[in-house]
Amino acid sequence: MDNMFRLKDHDQEVATTNRCIWVNGPVIVGAGPSGLATAACLREQNVPFVVLERADCIASLWQKRTYDRLKLHLPKQFCQLPKMPFPESFPEYPTKRQFIDYLESYASRFEISPKFNECVQTARFDETSGLWRVKTVSNAESTRTEVEYICRWLVVATGENAERVMPEIEGLSEFTGEVIHACDYKSGEKFAGKKVLVVGCGNSGMEVSLDLANHLAKPSMVVRSSVHVMPREIMGKSTFELAMKMLKLFPLWFVDKILLVLCWFVLGNIERYGLKRPEMGPMELKSAKGKTPVLDIGALEKIRSGKIDVVPGIKRFNGNRVELVNGEQLDVDSVVLATGYRSNVPYWLQESEFFAKNGFPKTAIGNSGWKGRTGLYAVGFTRRGLSGASMDAVNIAQDIGSVWKLETKQPTKRSTASQRRCISQQF
Repeated sequence: MDNMFRLKDHDQEVATTNRCIWVNGPVIVGAGPSGLATAACLREQNVPFVVLERADCIASLWQKRTYDRLKLHLPKQFCQLPKMPFPESFPEYPTKRQFIDYLESYASRFEISPKFNECVQTARFDETSGLWRVKTVSNAESTRTEVEYICRWLVVATGENAERVMPEIEGLSEFTGEVIHACDYKSGEKFAGKKVLVVGCGNSGMEVSLDLANHLAKPSMVVRSSVHVMPREIMGKSTFELAMKMLKLFPLWFVDKILLVLCWFVLGNIERYGLKRPEMGPMELKSAKGKTPVLDIGALEKIRSGKIDVVPGIKRFNGNRVELVNGEQLDVDSVVLATGYRSNVPYWLQESEFFAKNGFPKTAIGNSGWKGRTGLYAVGFTRRGLSGASMDAVNIAQDIGSVWKLETKQPTKRSTASQRRCISQQF
């Protein structure tokens, strides 16, 4: 897959401008919820910062790569960022538009002004100077600008879902119908009356299938592996909130037992519809492997009624037909790949001690994976959603803030200052 952090060279006639900027504080890569939360917490600590964002807006995943009907899957109190709750007028599960409005208000309140259209090429730690060197490229009209930011701290806030995952399936490239990733799916309206194969049965796959069925399409959802499906609410209470409260009182294995019993009472036996549950409980699976349970908001009822077909894995595509692993063949008009996302950190961060090859921090005892060495931090990679990212942001800001306050009270001249070749300074 092409690295989306790298921009292709334009025609040779395009003028190139080179700049070097010293950042008097941390550089934050990414202006999604994680980056905004970190910036806000640093603002509260009176620590200056620079936020770099490859897109032309904040929260580009939410603004440009989500479907129209999307709502937060968890109650708003578990999704709010530090220092600013959601408006009381917002519903329990805010819509996509409401969440974007909240983030824009958040950025305005904490005076966060990201540098948009700055695509990070590389970030590496310079052992000689003890500083991070972050190189970016931006293109505006006839000018290509290359900037190198020099900083003491680097905060990686690009998140778990930076790049789409495109599966390799035999014959898919020759499929005669439309093939899109879920990040490009907006509404089922244009698929009305069509046979649509949805590849993936996570929260996105379930919700895309539901939206297609609501728009009178004929979705078939591919379920290759086991999956935990849970009601979003149990007896009017958020299932997630209920689980969090129980975890304060009981061990994880016991909470899983209770949740599965409650799910059976509310949803019945889902295996009869082709949805096999994993051997590991939902909360244990989330903790051990980061796999999030599917919170049902209506898809299961469509499956029961036959408006969503559940099919096994794909063997190959052949023209406009797909052959399944059980030998069955289906005529298909369109394919939606709800195959998830991945981190893109390995493409640009030249570091292997803190981050693993999969783009996630390695197990870090004592700091939950938010702090590395040499001033490197990660926010939003702990697979704990927005609440986990918020906790990371608070910890990172406090850690940097404590050093900042100590050194600004007793300023000392860094021995490496004379080696910096910068033509501008960012406060």
